[in-house]
Amino acid sequence: MHVPDGFINAPVSAATGVVAAAAVAVGLRGARRELAGAGAGGVAGAERTAPLAGLVAAFIFAVQMLNFPVAAGTSGHLLGGALAAILVGPYTGVLCVSVVLLMQGVLFADGGLTALGVNITDMAIVTTVVAYALFRGLVKVLPRRRRSVTVASFVAALVSVPAAAVAFTALYALGGTADVAIGKVFTAMVGVHVLIGIGEAAITALTVGAVIAVRPDLVYGARGLAKPLELRTSPLAVPAGAAAPAEGAAPADEPSRPAAASASAAPAGAFAASVAPRRSARRVWLAGLAAALVCAGGISYYASASPDGLEKVAHDQGIDAKARDHAAKDSPLADYSVKDITNPRLAGGLAGVIGVGATLAVGTGVFVVLRRRRNADSGEQPGTGSGEQQAAGSGEHQGAGAGRSSESA
Repeated sequence: MHVPDGFINAPVSAATGVVAAAAVAVGLRGARRELAGAGAGGVAGAERTAPLAGLVAAFIFAVQMLNFPVAAGTSGHLLGGALAAILVGPYTGVLCVSVVLLMQGVLFADGGLTALGVNITDMAIVTTVVAYALFRGLVKVLPRRRRSVTVASFVAALVSVPAAAVAFTALYALGGTADVAIGKVFTAMVGVHVLIGIGEAAITALTVGAVIAVRPDLVYGARGLAKPLELRTSPLAVPAGAAAPAEGAAPADEPSRPAAASASAAPAGAFAASVAPRRSARRVWLAGLAAALVCAGGISYYASASPDGLEKVAHDQGIDAKARDHAAKDSPLADYSVKDITNPRLAGGLAGVIGVGATLAVGTGVFVVLRRRRNADSGEQPGTGSGEQQAAGSGEHQGAGAGRSSESA
């Protein structure tokens, strides 16, 4: 659904540029809280969001190269707003998709440069806001299980795509450059994008479900759904007010208390810290990067060559009557193919790999800087987060259960 130059007139394009800039500014502010752990109640696991956010942007870039057929002569591709919002948070999600759109427009001549505001408004803001609002509403009424998060992801992603089609129709009604009946545009856009939404929903649900299966604490939308950890007093615990034995000494009537019993009598804060150790997200990160590289560098060769939903509707309805060539049409990576490489498989695969690397580098750089600025403003040391501090020092049991799902694996 990348809008080219010339579809929307200059005033509306400028207005959407202002809207997009404002949304990115708000997203930067909100993402600082999400990446530092202030989002979703400041739960444990948020300190690992920053490196994963850049990966989410790269993964969305890669999967957007996989056009899938939805009707005769029409294809669709992932928009990614729902996926990003559920995995890393709505503010960070807007930034993820915006980074993808920027890289596509500048490096690959996909989506007009003068229409960048239109594309960010439509594909980043609308999809993310609609999807996450619906997702949060669904998880509140569905059973508190991992499966519910996957179901809510599917529905939210499904609705977000036709919502973006409606938003484009509204923008075209305000500033379309061709004299086309808006009713026909609305019917055609929504009709084809409902079908595309099914593919979007499947990709989103499968991806979210896969991450939840191995690391539910890394899914932003699943935080806060876990049951709080209940600590039960051990029968061997020292009664309140009784004098505690000296360190290393056993009570006279219990010369050989097992170590496990001693652990059960530990203070609640210490127990919470022991059952909620910090787990590295490196394996998930590497698996996600490998999947992105495979999609962009190999599977993309087999993607549908049919025009996507917007291109098809534009051609059929005459929306593209005043479309202009992209300013970067002669760039070395235009149309997702490395210039001067004659082998199409190699040219396309190499362009995809370069795109994944560039998007990962830019996205990770942005999110790491945001995280560090948040830490500096809050006085935290790098590498720590509010979730960790709560688990290690507050003595409250919520930190221990924040990254766990209420349903057993």
